[in-house]
Amino acid sequence: MSEEKEDSVKLHKDGNMLYELGKYEEAKEKFLRASELYLKKNNFFDAASMLYKAGECDYMLKDHETALEYFLKSADLSFDKGFDRFGVSALEYARDCYEALENKEKFEETEKKIKEVKTKLAESF
Repeated sequence: MSEEKEDSVKLHKDGNMLYELGKYEEAKEKFLRASELYLKKNNFFDAASMLYKAGECDYMLKDHETALEYFLKSADLSFDKGFDRFGVSALEYARDCYEALENKEKFEETEKKIKEVKTKLAESF
């Protein structure tokens, strides 16, 4: 009874609105919940997108370690489901997090992976 029917699209929109208002913590909560709901519906693109948006929130809050976690989850889900272009975007943000965390080795490793995926995508046209 206490569990109301949550609407992933409403959470998604509310998260975007909060993000635009600079309320990143609150927005992140909406994005993460929307991601869970999208996953339950096998809507993998929107689930990956919401993880990405949660990462953006933490990035804006300068919590680069947590942001990195969400960007990598988004990239993994994207690549797993064939959303390679979106996965590259998430990896680029992950690379920026490694740079902010001054992790040169992971930065270079991620940069290399981005180049590999971009090359593969370019060859597929």
